[in-house]
Amino acid sequence: MAPESATKTTENVPKRAYVTFLAGNGDYVKGVVGLAKGLRKANSAYPLVVAILPDVPEDHRRILISQGCIVREIKPFDPPESETKFAMAYYVINYSKLRIWEFVEYEKMIYLDGDIQVFDNIDHLFDLPDGNFYAVMDCYCENTWINSLQHKIGYCQQCPDRVQWPAELGSPPPLYFNAGMFVYEPNLATYHDILETVKVTPPTLFAEQDFLNMYFKDIYKPIPPIYNLVLALLWRHPENINIDEVKVAHYCAAGSKPWRYTGKEENMQREDIKMLVKKWWDIYEDESLDLKNVTAVSKAQPVIQALQEADVVDDIEASSAA
Repeated sequence: MAPESATKTTENVPKRAYVTFLAGNGDYVKGVVGLAKGLRKANSAYPLVVAILPDVPEDHRRILISQGCIVREIKPFDPPESETKFAMAYYVINYSKLRIWEFVEYEKMIYLDGDIQVFDNIDHLFDLPDGNFYAVMDCYCENTWINSLQHKIGYCQQCPDRVQWPAELGSPPPLYFNAGMFVYEPNLATYHDILETVKVTPPTLFAEQDFLNMYFKDIYKPIPPIYNLVLALLWRHPENINIDEVKVAHYCAAGSKPWRYTGKEENMQREDIKMLVKKWWDIYEDESLDLKNVTAVSKAQPVIQALQEADVVDDIEASSAA
């Protein structure tokens, strides 16, 4: 179970937070640590909640707590049985992250995948008007989409005029977002409806991402790609990207995970990719960004205060003294 201190809620817990998802005992914990340190470097005023499955080992939980994360254990959630082959086999586990709609102690949250890094403060996204679902449009051009109609036609919403949607197929598909980053509002009624809807919705190629696109299609509002740079945009749609303006990078392209990077996969020797991988490592290896080294720094005080109110910092110090 998660340490009791990491699951406490009080009236003083901030009404906003970032949230990510972690499962298993693999190396993705490095991504979450990097994300926590990136948010700290960007001087975010809000904590990072990590929704973990029961199979996350205790040593990984302690690492997350030591970096100031608020750890919340959630139950696994499986989609209906089907013969669907997901674009990636591991996508099936991502249905469990739908449980973050249950985190109603927060009024608004920003979800970030564990393979994302934040290079600049994005707290202003919490101020977007309520009642909408905000995320960045995805790209259909990579081979993970090879079984989709969009990929077969050559159509991509990132450049809809390059290859137009065939008139004989009717209207183009609705705008489709990448679910590695989104701004949402936790709500118990929505949470229970999501779980019930999943049970009667056959799984499709992109698992919970497809589901979220279907479920929130009527309130989805696109935000610029600087808030979730899917790396393939660098070579598929460079005209849409100014890398100097990117605030959030999503290392989802094959071979791009910084903690696994070898440079051998296609496109991984590009200078912009190498630069982004280096930027991730610079943050991850910067010991000055470890929570224990910033608690006295004034710019970190808003998030430190929030963590103290949630009793997380006290437990870190007690653990260090043990």
